[in-house]
Amino acid sequence: MSDVRRISSGGPWEEAVGYSRAVALPNGLVLVSGCTSVVGGQIAAGGPYDQTVNSFKVAFEALAQAGLGPEDVVRTRMYITHARDVDEVGRAHKELFDAVRPAASMIIVSGFIDPSLVVEVEVEAYRGETA
Repeated sequence: MSDVRRISSGGPWEEAVGYSRAVALPNGLVLVSGCTSVVGGQIAAGGPYDQTVNSFKVAFEALAQAGLGPEDVVRTRMYITHARDVDEVGRAHKELFDAVRPAASMIIVSGFIDPSLVVEVEVEAYRGETA
């Protein structure tokens, strides 16, 4: 039996596509799959800033299930559909992670499953052994 822990949010795409919201490794690393601004199974209204905040909240919920929080985030990836959204997505990221300063990437992509989505985020967090 593997020491890898798979975390589900119960989202519809997890079952349909066959993935976990997050995977916690025995070395303390937690990998969170791409998160979008879906709340209660519905896409939450809002522009790039609001969608970014909502997307990271989804990721934070997965981290919490693994016993980690935003302060444990070591890498973020933000996928956006328009270069015009860089400032708003960046502003949301700064507000959430300014004290943490994870490694980060922002990548422009051609689109997502639903065209009303303008951002998707991925998070990696780490908590090593505590004394």
